[in-house]
Amino acid sequence: MASTFTVETRSAHPADRLFEVSLSIDEHLGSMADSGEQAIGGVTTGTIGLGETVTWRARHFGIWFTMTSRITDHDRPRRFVDEQVAGPFRSFRHVHEYRAVGEATVMTDTITLASPVFGRLAEKLVLVPYLRRLIRQRNRHLLAVLDARR
Repeated sequence: MASTFTVETRSAHPADRLFEVSLSIDEHLGSMADSGEQAIGGVTTGTIGLGETVTWRARHFGIWFTMTSRITDHDRPRRFVDEQVAGPFRSFRHVHEYRAVGEATVMTDTITLASPVFGRLAEKLVLVPYLRRLIRQRNRHLLAVLDARR
């Protein structure tokens, strides 16, 4: 069994700029500085692309985790998908979508995950709320970076 949740973020920035900054390893690291996150394998700086991997090392819940993700779908500037190929989850898939709504762009993050332990209970009570906060934190960081580049 897996859990799925979605986070929507509205922005005045165009989809292509949001798409590009979302693929930046450096900006991801900037958004996750509180967890001491590092890119330690694969693409470790710059922009990641289709078929490429990155291995992350970060501290969450006081424990160090390592996770390798691959970009498995890439349709600029509408959508890309990253999926865990090795790491702490039974499965982890993150779909990033960008669509124009009037003068704004809506960035939608849909995450489907399966907990390595305690199943749906751990997902519902711990993992989903924690990951939702991390995604919101990452998106605030990405928007601040784009605002500073104006």
